[in-house]
Amino acid sequence: MAESKVRKTAATAVASKTPSPESHLALVRRARKINRVLAETYPYAHPELDFDNPFQLLVATVLSAQTTDLRVNQTTPALFAKYPGPEAMAAAAPEELEELIRPTGFFRNKAKSLIGLSIALRDEFGGEVPRTLEQMVTLPGVGRKTANVVLGNAYGVPGITVDTHFGRLARRFGWTTEEDPVAVEAAVAELFPKSEWTMLSHRVVFHGRRICHARKPACGVCPVAPLCPSYGEGETDPEKAAKLLKYELGGQPGQRLRPPADYPGTAAAPGALSQATESATGRVE
Repeated sequence: MAESKVRKTAATAVASKTPSPESHLALVRRARKINRVLAETYPYAHPELDFDNPFQLLVATVLSAQTTDLRVNQTTPALFAKYPGPEAMAAAAPEELEELIRPTGFFRNKAKSLIGLSIALRDEFGGEVPRTLEQMVTLPGVGRKTANVVLGNAYGVPGITVDTHFGRLARRFGWTTEEDPVAVEAAVAELFPKSEWTMLSHRVVFHGRRICHARKPACGVCPVAPLCPSYGEGETDPEKAAKLLKYELGGQPGQRLRPPADYPGTAAAPGALSQATESATGRVE
């Protein structure tokens, strides 16, 4: 959705607080309407990690912890050129792997996880990334979030990916009050058909990165403002809020070096960080 359309949607609608208590049926209807609005706003929502196969997505997702997808995308071309598959990475010298992934932060722990999961893939799964959640979470360094990212985007297995953005927005939307990611996943899963889980994850994360930021949500240009019980936590003036938009909505490069064909923004540069700045922890807020 164009920036002007996003701005108009929020500016012409006055958000009403969610009735208290809200029945479960009302919550389901409101949650699904939010999902429909997000689908209209981000018809191009997608995983923001560059990958060509399940192994690359698995590695990239592990590397994405505590850093931006852009930083990972700038790191993985050289990484996969040297270690194209599990067998090569399983045999990697730790110090050489650490040096390649150093820009992503926490490189020693990440290198240990990558070598460990590569050994497991080689020895226990015939060099293939498994296709079930139960098997995925047995891999070193792989939890439910990483498993759902890979299963949903590499194999089409529905799953809800609860990262910091998804958890924050799920609470702001009033979908849950839970803080634990597994509890958030379970609560949100009850509100949507399974077929929507993967794309819902992308849409919510896109919205969190572009409009509903952690510290300064751009409420004044938010297309779901009329449905959000947290409207007003951020800037409500449309002109001021518009200045908070990021990535394609803010006229800035995206995070992928190789974005999908339908992405309306520009690709990120291989050697430069996006104008959507990183926080002190390395996360995009």
